[in-house]
Amino acid sequence: MAGALDGVVVLDLTTHLSGPFCGQQLGDLGADVIKIESPQGDSIRGAPPFVEGEGAPFMLWNRNKRGVRLDLKDPADLEIFWTMVDDADVVLENFRPGVIKRLGIGWEALHARNPRLVLGSISGFGQTGPYAGRGGFDLVIQAMSGLMSVTGPKDGPPHRIPLAISDVGAGLYLTIGILAALQARNRTGEGQWVETSLLEATVSLGVYEAANYFATGVRPERLGQAHRGSSPYQVLQTADGWITIGAAQQNFFRKVCALLGEPGLPDDPRFRTNGDRVRNNEALIAVLQARLRTKTSAEWLAALEAEGVPAGPVLHHDEVFADPQIVARGMVVEVEHAKAGRQKTLGVPLKMSATPAAVRRAAPTLGQHDAEIRATKGKLRTGGKKK
Repeated sequence: MAGALDGVVVLDLTTHLSGPFCGQQLGDLGADVIKIESPQGDSIRGAPPFVEGEGAPFMLWNRNKRGVRLDLKDPADLEIFWTMVDDADVVLENFRPGVIKRLGIGWEALHARNPRLVLGSISGFGQTGPYAGRGGFDLVIQAMSGLMSVTGPKDGPPHRIPLAISDVGAGLYLTIGILAALQARNRTGEGQWVETSLLEATVSLGVYEAANYFATGVRPERLGQAHRGSSPYQVLQTADGWITIGAAQQNFFRKVCALLGEPGLPDDPRFRTNGDRVRNNEALIAVLQARLRTKTSAEWLAALEAEGVPAGPVLHHDEVFADPQIVARGMVVEVEHAKAGRQKTLGVPLKMSATPAAVRRAAPTLGQHDAEIRATKGKLRTGGKKK
């Protein structure tokens, strides 16, 4: 079955993670994504671990793309690029602001050549503002967005979360913007420039922190495992491990208290409402922890599930990818790579009934489709229909 973006051509000039992740999303949805690399290739190809010399990170978030090498400083290659632009719907880039203009492929030039084209840009700090010229990595943005200040142990130092949340968040926001711009083009016939930044994407994810600060003017404190607006809602220790319980809702809280042999807790003035519990979270957790340590994780999770209380185990990634729900939902799939052979990769989290997203091809080796694409002289729709 055709994907939702079947017939959409995307030229992906991006490197590292944020931009390529956006390209991956569009490819998963059915777009023909052409990854355009310099002759040296995307530097993330050198990130370990490696399978048959191919970088596993690169392979994961550059699937569903064809690959071609172009030197945009070479007139012949630049002409091929411009011919590709004539046929394209979207161009993605994540250079520092100003670089594409210096290369002669900035928004004004692209729009003049193909008025229907959508340009998608990701940068560290945005195309305007006092920090526009700075480079920005996920590490730096986690610090400057406020994320580090509220992450980690309550009395500990600022903490970087290991997920590349700034890169992935910006990639997802750009994907949304690209889809919106394509929809707008259906009405107006005109493309537009869509841009976001790692900083804005990460700041926008701090919804609880923003709500608290705007309402009170007080700097959000680091809470460790506690939640800013719900209690009990955190990781808790059992006799043999760790589980999570989300029981801020009053009916869930009463069920948890009954299961733990503390049926009177919901009537304690400190814990009567969720707001009361948030204010007295430490005292509440001390009571719950004492009870939870008397049985195993499996015992508590079975009891909580029987009562319909949201709870779950803390899993390691080998357990995650073997979990029956993850398997049933197709979140681990296999794909055949030109050099690395049969490889597992993440499935597509978005399920669509009529135009399903899918992993159709592995990430390209460097220059894998050079001959195929150069033979067309940049004409990408030789057998396709232009949208």
